[in-house]
Amino acid sequence: MANSNDGWSKKELEKRKLAKKKEKEQRKEERKANAKDGKSLDEMIMYVDENGNFTSTPPDPAKKKVIREEDIEIGVPRQDHTKPNETLRKGTVTFFNDSKGYGFIRDADSQDSIFVHINNVQDPISENSRVIFEIAMGPKGPSAVNVRKA
Repeated sequence: MANSNDGWSKKELEKRKLAKKKEKEQRKEERKANAKDGKSLDEMIMYVDENGNFTSTPPDPAKKKVIREEDIEIGVPRQDHTKPNETLRKGTVTFFNDSKGYGFIRDADSQDSIFVHINNVQDPISENSRVIFEIAMGPKGPSAVNVRKA
């Protein structure tokens, strides 16, 4: 047998659902009535300042910088610290692995660390050896060639 309270609670649930639905419709109508039709184009435009931040004020034309297309460098610019007359360099071997066949030389003048491969070594070298070498640009940067003991 069915419980007589079941019918009453179903009716109550239906009433609650209808009340919630009416409240939702009422809120929707209020939002529509209070909403603006949209902003003008001037209100929607944002500008970017010289630091990359968004701002609502237009930039000052007096502060405009002119950048030529030729001045833009993509990637890392090449740094040439060597003078053309100074091809021979002096340095100290800071690391050398005989089994792998490579190491690094600390340049005495610029204190740069320069890669050296065993194929470019004329005399046998080890760590803390004083060497004379030339610099050539390899695929990954400067590398020492014609390395011999000083």
